[in-house]
Amino acid sequence: MHLLSASCVCALLICALLRQVSGLETVIGLYGETLEIPCSNGAMKAEDVLITKWKYDKGEGLSGDLLVKQKNQNVSISATDEYKGRVSLAANNSLLLSAVKLSDQRTFTCMVVAGADITEYPVNVVIYKTPAGLDISDKAEELEIGKLNKLGKCVAQDANPAANITWLKNDIPLVADGKGIFIQSSVLVDPVTGLSTTTSILEYSAKKEDTEAEFTCSTQHTVGSELVAQPVTFTITYSTENINLRIIAQEPLVEGENVTLKCEADGNPAPTTFNFHLKGELVKVENADTYTITNVSRDTTGEYKCSLVDNPTMEASQDITVNYLDINLSPSGNVVKSAGEALDLNLLIDASGDTKVSWTKDNNKLDKEPKFTKLTYADSGSYECEVMMGVLSRKASLELAVEGAPVIKRLNKHLGKDGRHEVLVCEAEGSPKPAVSWSINGTSLDETPFLNGKITHKITVVPTANLTVSCTVSNEFGADSKTINVSSNQSDGSDQTKLVVGVVVGLLVATVVIALAYLVYMKKSKQGSWKTGEKEDGSSEEEKKLEEKVEENSQKAEV
Repeated sequence: MHLLSASCVCALLICALLRQVSGLETVIGLYGETLEIPCSNGAMKAEDVLITKWKYDKGEGLSGDLLVKQKNQNVSISATDEYKGRVSLAANNSLLLSAVKLSDQRTFTCMVVAGADITEYPVNVVIYKTPAGLDISDKAEELEIGKLNKLGKCVAQDANPAANITWLKNDIPLVADGKGIFIQSSVLVDPVTGLSTTTSILEYSAKKEDTEAEFTCSTQHTVGSELVAQPVTFTITYSTENINLRIIAQEPLVEGENVTLKCEADGNPAPTTFNFHLKGELVKVENADTYTITNVSRDTTGEYKCSLVDNPTMEASQDITVNYLDINLSPSGNVVKSAGEALDLNLLIDASGDTKVSWTKDNNKLDKEPKFTKLTYADSGSYECEVMMGVLSRKASLELAVEGAPVIKRLNKHLGKDGRHEVLVCEAEGSPKPAVSWSINGTSLDETPFLNGKITHKITVVPTANLTVSCTVSNEFGADSKTINVSSNQSDGSDQTKLVVGVVVGLLVATVVIALAYLVYMKKSKQGSWKTGEKEDGSSEEEKKLEEKVEENSQKAEV
């Protein structure tokens, strides 16, 4: 039975040589993994297959057997060389090849016997391997601007096919231009594994903007994801091309504060030694780029420079302005003047810029600067001027007191509301505050506050007779007095009182009339006696007494 089967197999193999299938299918295997090589790709049903056999191309027209399987029998492994222990058959008659390597890149053929037909399905196997790693080595310590430097070497190890390496700066591919970018690539094949190692060297002429640039390399293999090396940065060195002097100070800079000069150079590494030119004085500063001027004054204002020690022609300059504001008010403080005098108020301003002046009197804003050509008591008060220049402000003050002997400006009277009382009003000016006195006593004394050198004093009186009243004001500088006539306004609402007064007045009038008549009579008698030559001594004495009596009665009537 076995012999028959073997004879049939041989016959079938001979027939197979006559029925080759043209064209090759290609499958890709990953290095080191198990590869499944398909048989017929479903062109033939498994239940119709009587015999399946796998073989491979050994080269030079020779082939090697791997395994064979007859229907309803176990697989028979025939591989004795490098494939021993590495081949097996899948349920769908595919060949399973484990731990594939580059030497497996050849043609494997599946021969299938189905009924009277024998068909061969050759499959070409290609093995791929992604690089074992990708990194940048032999990196430059620094890159000098304008000089072609070897930036580094990027290596992609053990790949198949050989890796193609791309250099990138800030994720943008670099392309060799024969000027500032040169890229040299080489491939080395391992004689044992057949794997390729690609090496790429980048030579690069750096620019100033490359100071923070990230350089890397990458490769995109036929299979697998893109590999990117860890980015690297480089110190970019270059000579100083620009220098700048920066002023660091509080704004605005005023007297008494500090100012720092900072010299900034764009070289890398940056210069550490500078010359500072301080208005004719040269100061060398080492291991620092700043110089501080303390307690500045207006004399500090001017041009300042800094320069490189090793290249004095490279310098920068800046102007420094120290703001100042001085004011002098003359006179100031406490000032005492006499009323009527002139006061020359002088405000001197010494400032580094335009100023604005404002005045107040007793904390009330004035529209303009006060002028005193003839001082009055109302000019007394607290004066303050404020001078502003930007955010700077200065103040000066004057406490002005205008003094002088008091003067009564007005003395008048008016009838009280009840119609019986007289209200006397005395208005005066003077400083210090004058004392007010009256020649009579009164009630309801009223005195206004002493303001702007003015005072008003009132009294209420009930005159019983016509009077002359005086008001006197005085202070340490002198006194003033004025008088006013006050008439009696006394009256009684009783009719009886009015009657008695009328009777008395009538009697007095009658007495006066009788006395006058008698006086006339006596004069006539005297004339008659002159004619008769009689003596008149006694008559003259009586006449004199009568005249005194009449005058007394007249005064009583007036009262």
